[in-house]
Amino acid sequence: MSEPHFDVAEFRRALGAFVTGVTVVTTIQPDGTPRGFTANSFTSVSLDPPLILVCIAKTASSHPVFSKTSHFAVSVLAQDQRPVSGVFASKSTDKFGQVAWHARHTGAPVMDGAAASFDCETHEVVDAGDHIILIGRVVDFTHTSSTPLGYCRGAYVDFSLSQDALAATGQRARVGAILEHQRGLALIETAHGMQLPTGTRLEPQTDPASLRGVLAKHGLDAHLDFLFAVFETEAGREGEVQIFYRGRVVNDVPADGAVRFVPLNEIPWSELRDAAVVSMLRRYVKERTEDAFGIYVGDSSAGMVRSLAL
Repeated sequence: MSEPHFDVAEFRRALGAFVTGVTVVTTIQPDGTPRGFTANSFTSVSLDPPLILVCIAKTASSHPVFSKTSHFAVSVLAQDQRPVSGVFASKSTDKFGQVAWHARHTGAPVMDGAAASFDCETHEVVDAGDHIILIGRVVDFTHTSSTPLGYCRGAYVDFSLSQDALAATGQRARVGAILEHQRGLALIETAHGMQLPTGTRLEPQTDPASLRGVLAKHGLDAHLDFLFAVFETEAGREGEVQIFYRGRVVNDVPADGAVRFVPLNEIPWSELRDAAVVSMLRRYVKERTEDAFGIYVGDSSAGMVRSLAL
């Protein structure tokens, strides 16, 4: 009995339904020059020992180099690094002259500004059909809070919520942010206690009542990464909704005396004036510790946390 026809093109499209990140895989060739390519076939393998893998087509021009390399690095690109992805997906002869990079432990190039990077010694090369599986033992790594660049169905995707829609939010909404800095969580002192940075809408920065305006007033240059919670408060009968992002402060500590940075394990819960925000912030601390975030949708007393896991 003959086997049914296997449609390779349809199989590729089916695989495209899986959302991945975008990486640049690099090494140093025997002649001392760097070599690299864009890949989304990257995953973790083991924590003990720390292993990761990337798949390389045997037809790829980089295959001969990477199948024999003793070391390599993987840079997980950040959302603003689409041009870097494009450079390493091209046939350009001077890829490394078009991007900013540096070397770490093994000497393999690592992209500046990446969401994360993994510097590896080659652990094993496995033959797998028309690809090889390059398994690396991680000897050095870095990571940031930058939003990663996503890829699905042959196109880049944005993992963060579009902020354009919230820019036009009306006066009945409150838009706030849970912002971390290297010194801790950003809280603002008010006459009524501590609170997270909050405004009546997201944009524009020229509106002192907007979240961007509040951040500018206090000298906070912030990057908003993901939506964290959407819930109605006691004022919900009038249509008020609270919307909170999570993100990070990217500038130095501001001079504004109203801003305090506190470690997550030292949050002054009794000084926070809004019980619903306290509940939300306690969830943030828990999920931040577990590195497993979700989005809360509901009201101040009941709702659902929707996982962001892919």
